[in-house]
Order: sequence, then structure tokens, then C-alpha cells
Amino acid sequence: MKKSITCGTGRARKTPANDFQTHRVALDRTASRRSDRKANCCFTCLTCNIVTMDAAEFRRRGKEMVDFVADYLENIEHRRVYPDVEPGYLRSMIPSEAPLEPESYEDVLKDVDRVIMPGITHWQSPHFHAYFPSASSYPALLADMLCGGLGCIGFTWAASPACTELETVMLDWLGKMLQLPEDFLAGTKGQGGGVIQGTASEATLMALLAARCKAKTITLNLWSSPLPQAHSSVERAGLIGGVGIRMVATDEHFSVRAETLEKMVAEDKAAGFIPFFFCATLGTTPSCAFDKITELGPLCNAENIWMHIDAAYAGSSFICPEFRPLLDGVEFADSFNFNPHKWLLVNFDCSAMWVKKRTDLIGAFKLDPHWGIPLGRRFRSLKLWFVFRMYGQSGLQAYIRKHVELAKVFETMVKKDKRFEICAEVVLGLVCFRLKGSDELNEALLKEMTHLGRIHLVPCKLRGRFVLRFAVCGRTTELRHVQEAWTHITELSSEQTLPMSGTLLMQKSSVTQDLIIYIRPSC
Repeated sequence: MKKSITCGTGRARKTPANDFQTHRVALDRTASRRSDRKANCCFTCLTCNIVTMDAAEFRRRGKEMVDFVADYLENIEHRRVYPDVEPGYLRSMIPSEAPLEPESYEDVLKDVDRVIMPGITHWQSPHFHAYFPSASSYPALLADMLCGGLGCIGFTWAASPACTELETVMLDWLGKMLQLPEDFLAGTKGQGGGVIQGTASEATLMALLAARCKAKTITLNLWSSPLPQAHSSVERAGLIGGVGIRMVATDEHFSVRAETLEKMVAEDKAAGFIPFFFCATLGTTPSCAFDKITELGPLCNAENIWMHIDAAYAGSSFICPEFRPLLDGVEFADSFNFNPHKWLLVNFDCSAMWVKKRTDLIGAFKLDPHWGIPLGRRFRSLKLWFVFRMYGQSGLQAYIRKHVELAKVFETMVKKDKRFEICAEVVLGLVCFRLKGSDELNEALLKEMTHLGRIHLVPCKLRGRFVLRFAVCGRTTELRHVQEAWTHITELSSEQTLPMSGTLLMQKSSVTQDLIIYIRPSC
């Protein structure tokens, strides 16, 4: 016997009698609606009274949303880049509970404009110069739309073969663009391979756990070594991994040198510790400094210390031949990671990680998932595939070079004004600078910039001093935006009196365990 199920088209399809079926769904355009507003965008299931959206309506609303996003990005530079709201602003603007009855799409979109947009920091604005880039592109957005539509969960090859295989191939494509040694590629004679993690934090944690598992003699005396300017995720990985942390001092250029690490290794081994993990950074968060991995790598190899390279921001630049020497020494690394979602026109999240020996990573996790912490995986490689094909390597290289050139322009303008000083070498798209004088003066300048909201910068601490960071971030940032930003900064600095602010406190968590990792302090 056959049963009929009425689908959204109004036509019945045949299905076996034993099909799992919770209820019959019938969509009727002429059915009574709970309200006229529902009739504008939705159709009601006659059986369960649930308001839904059919394919035709999705097409119409989807086109409207594409227009909304395109208009937003096209006109984003006219918006205040930093929101003028106070913490907790949103709660009073929406109900305290979810609606009992369905609401219309129009009402939801109205509330996006009324509730959400006032509290958005506009990361894609050409006036956004904080943190590091999180630039997207239209091809990447389209790929993400496709990813959501396909809705596959790639936790195994069988769960979605294309999801697994395209990711493997895209990481090989990207590895070749970076000129990684064959050891790190999956489609070669090497023993390694690449995987997309959600963030560099996940990649660092995976590397640390693999290194800890590989160290067969682990008892209670492991250490890992972060650096003064290492990202907080490195310290967090040590805490999650159950090991302590040792900070490695940097030189005058904020770089870790081999002689410093070698001395610490000798001291800690003599004290009964087992060194097993070192996280080198290429392009530190505060100042975009680069550790000397050509020196550090041989030392780590000789001491049987896993060397992980975190190049979250700077890694994208290595596709340009002129910046590839910054990655020299990667052949000594056990793992390497950077974030295409920062500077390679792939929207968040997409963090690329490679290991030299995939058995080290797989061996640390005897159960699925082998290559990451989450079981479920989105089809993130689609974004890479779309962007690589629609920009080409030459287009991506041109984009990165443009950002570096704009940063150099900003550096030149800073140097010409005797009231300011450059605080770290400008290598890529970040300029660290400050007003000569007290920290309070620079804090006041930043506070006024944030209050006005025309441009957005964030600070850092270098050698104990309060420093301003100017990062070229936006996909649409042009020379005029950089010039306007500098004009705005100099005008504020020319004011007779800058409003004073309290001292910024930057706390560091303490570690008391016997298990230790090495990181760099955020000086």
C-alpha cells in the first residue's frame, strides 16, 4: 500500500508505507492566516499550524537579502565605524521571551535595522583599523550561502565525500601557494596534510595535544613555551592541555632568539622538567614581530621539542614571493597554522593548519574526530575554492601588496610629524605608533577617537608603553581613507586639551602547575 505526502508545490508524491513520517504537511496558499502580515511572507502548515517559507518565497527574500548585504557593503564607509551604545543596550529593545506565535519576515528585518545595526562594529569598513583584518569578499559570501544550503555535516568521508575531499585538495593548493615543503602536503609523497580549523586557537590546541601525546615519557613535568607577544590562545591551550607556561624573553625587535630559548631549555631540564612544545610566532598580535625560526627550528629538533608556528595574520602574505622569506625555517616545524579568514578574502571562520606527520595528530585522538576537536564540520573549503578560482593567485597577491603599501604610506606620514614616533618595525600592514609623551596622553587620544567613531583603532603594550596600532584591514580601503585617518588623528592631537582617561590595566593569568609550556609575553 502506498501513502501520499503533499509537498509545497501542491503535487502529491508517492512514498512507501513504512516511511518515517511524523505528520503530513500540506501547504495551502488560500488557507486562513493568523494575521495579514504572515500572508506577506509565509504559508501555514494545515496539520501542525507552523508558519513556513516555501522555495518561491525563499528566492524572493534571498534576493532581497543579497541586495541588503550589497547595499550595506557598498555604503559602509558612510556609517559610524564604532557603535555608540552602552553594554546591555540590546536587552531592553527586544522581548524577554521568544514569541509564542510566528512573526513575519518583514518584522524580523525591521528589527535587524532597529536593534542589531546600532550595535554593530563595522569590521568591513575602510575606516576600521583595529585588531587585524577580517576581510571578506563576494565570492566567499556566495560560497557560504551554498554551504548553508547544502547543509552537510562532514564528520566522516561517508558523511559527505565532497566536503572531506575538497578540503584536502584546497589545503594542498594553499600549501603550494605558500611553497610549504612537500612533507606538509597530503597529495604528495609526504606524510603530512592540511585541515581547516575554526580558529588559530583550535589549531594551537590541537598541536599542543598532539605534542603532549607524542612525548611518551610524560609524567608531571612538561613545559611548553609561549612568547611575550604570543596570542592569548597559546596560553589558553596550555591551560586546557593541563601544562604550565614559561614565557620566553624577546630581543629589541620583539623576536625570540635561539640563545634565549636554549638557555631556558637547559635550566628547565636541569630542574627536572620535560620540554616538549614551543610555539613560534610569525607576525605577533601587538607589533607583527617575527621569531627567528631559522635559529629556533634546529634547536627544537635537536631537543625533540615540537615546534608549532602561529602565523595567524602574516601567513597570507607568504603567497607573495617578496614576503615568502619570512617563512624560511618552516621545514623545521612540526605544525604550521594561519588564518585565511584574516587577510585572504575568505570570511570567518577558516583557519588553515598543516602537520608534517599526520600520524602524530591522528595518534593523539584515537576516536573520531581525528583532525580536530568538533565532530561536526562545515563545508568551509567551498570558500577557499570560490576565492582561489575567482581571484587567482595574482589577484590575492595584488590585494596583499596594496595593504602593505598603504601601511607604508601611513608610516611615512607618522615619521614626518615630530610629535609622533614609530614603535616597531613596519613589515606588513600594521603600524605601531604613539604620541611622544605620557601613556595618559595616548590613552586620551584613543579615547577621543573611539568616542567620535569616525575611525577605529585599538592599543597594545610594547616594552610597558601604551601604543596605538593602525592596521590596514578593509577590502575597500584606499589611499584616501588612510590619509583621512591620519588627518583625523593629527587634528585630535592638535587640540589644546585632550580628555584624560584612566590607566589601561592589562592582566596576565598566573600558572602554578608543574606542567609548563613556553609562550611569549604580550610586552
